[in-house]
Amino acid sequence: MATSTTKALAGEEPPGGPGRTGGEGTARPRGALLHRLDVKGAPYAFVAPFFVVFAAFSFYPLVYTSWISLHDVELATLDVMEWVAFDNYVELWGDSRFWNALQNTLTIGVISTVPQLMMALGLAHLLNYRMRASLFFRVASLVPYATSVAAAALVFTMIFERDFGMINWALGTVGIDPVNWEADKWPAQVAISTIVIWRWTGYNALLYLAAMQAIPADRYEAASLDGASRWQQFTHVTIPGIRSTIVFTIVLSTIGATQLFGEPLIFGQGPNGVTGGADNQYQTLGLLLYEEGWKNYQMGRSATVAWAMFMLLVLVFVVQRLIKRLRSRTS
Repeated sequence: MATSTTKALAGEEPPGGPGRTGGEGTARPRGALLHRLDVKGAPYAFVAPFFVVFAAFSFYPLVYTSWISLHDVELATLDVMEWVAFDNYVELWGDSRFWNALQNTLTIGVISTVPQLMMALGLAHLLNYRMRASLFFRVASLVPYATSVAAAALVFTMIFERDFGMINWALGTVGIDPVNWEADKWPAQVAISTIVIWRWTGYNALLYLAAMQAIPADRYEAASLDGASRWQQFTHVTIPGIRSTIVFTIVLSTIGATQLFGEPLIFGQGPNGVTGGADNQYQTLGLLLYEEGWKNYQMGRSATVAWAMFMLLVLVFVVQRLIKRLRSRTS
């Protein structure tokens, strides 16, 4: 009678006896399965505590702010709350300052975001070419982002000063009358948008540059062999290759525009900074939130403004998802 080892060598039976896959019987596949589960579950085990802490520190402010928004609360007596239900939301809906701040937030967001991302895309395209001192230019593009909001806003406030500012001096050399950048609505919003553009263009350019360098070179070679020009390669190879990064920067810029606070506050140079100018001509939702809570001492109304800002971001996200779904269906 042939042993199991002999049958195994002859190809009739695997070593270890009938029905077994190895010398350790069924222990090996079970162990391999557990090992595979351990390997797959390891990243989740490391990341899970972060998400728990993130949820704890994120959901608590949301819940607490929503609870305050349903009460009449003053800053000096936060422990004394009077239940008013949705009265704060009704009053906010009928407040002309809220709609003015919402309009200013949207216009400043568009004026600052669209040129900013377009300039960042062009700058990243230039930095993607091989050039001398490329590292210097990449680091230099990040310097505005590393500059504090206060320092940048103070410098640009002096540049846009009505009587002695550099911008009005340059306009005067070509025969244009001085512009009151702080008192007029659109000049003030353009000036504030300039600060935002200066600070964030380099940061977004480096994000685009990292995405561009991840595009395989053979795509450009294939496009060049097909007779595509540099512009055609940029529009048909580069832009589709970094589309996800572009969407990411649009989302970040939208969030930043909704929360805009430091630039208009310092640009106002004093009490006008909180109110967004004498006529609220550049008051954003962030400034309105601060005015209600820390100038008028109405924390309930301030929390209501905060929730309005949050719902605005949710609305933008929902619209973006709907547009993406409609595009996927049409394509």
